Amino acid sequence: MRLRISHRTHYRYDAPVPYALQQLRKTPKERAGQKVLNWVIEIEGGRKEVEFDDQNNNRVTLVSLEPNLHEITLLCEGEVETIDKSGVVGVHGGCAPLWYFQRVTELTKPGPRMRALVRELGSDFDSDLDKVHALSRMLAEKIKYETGTTEVQTGAEEAIVAGKGVCQDHAHALICAARLMGMPARYVSGYLMMNDRVDQDAGHAWAEVFIEGIGWIGFDVSNGICPDERYVAVATGLDYQEAAPVSGVRFGDMAETMTVSLQVQQ
Repeated sequence: MRLRISHRTHYRYDAPVPYALQQLRKTPKERAGQKVLNWVIEIEGGRKEVEFDDQNNNRVTLVSLEPNLHEITLLCEGEVETIDKSGVVGVHGGCAPLWYFQRVTELTKPGPRMRALVRELGSDFDSDLDKVHALSRMLAEKIKYETGTTEVQTGAEEAIVAGKGVCQDHAHALICAARLMGMPARYVSGYLMMNDRVDQDAGHAWAEVFIEGIGWIGFDVSNGICPDERYVAVATGLDYQEAAPVSGVRFGDMAETMTVSLQVQQ
């Protein structure tokens, strides 16, 4: 499938910004089942300082805001060709070793409820693959999809206690449980072509688990499937913080308003 993506983000501040630096992880990956045909990042009100690949093989673009301006606009767009591989990414790549993806972070830190969920899941499965599929189904039942109930700082344990959340919470919960079971797991940020719309409010997120003999496999708890040709992976990491589309710093205490326009279509 050939997908066209246009992602425009506009930031406006209520006072001039003396200095700001942003890390963008908005360039899709070249990986199994996914080929980037063309991609551009256009900046108004700032400039591109440098580009590099981080430890997770994410393409990172460092952008500075022109001093004392009130706004900056980032337009990321292009075309990606995808193939349905039933979520299988395969071999591990990047500088970070596999054991790195068993580390606990604040967003994937297990508490009593997550540990109880893993015990409830049990071990009566023919394979680790079957076990993670069952885990994904269980999490979809335990954490009902509901927007506006969590924030980017919400961790896996908080989401399972609340019993509701969004794709980010589903991803963190699955990562947390998989690591408890001894399997490397990572967060994926990207895009998903919706069957019923072109315009979207935000990107998408899911998780990948490394299973011996197969490699990395994606699991989208929110939609109850392994990613197919409608998915475009952009960045991976231990959790949202490492795969966030935008992160950075700025001087001053001015208020920020963000407007997003996103289109994903065949």
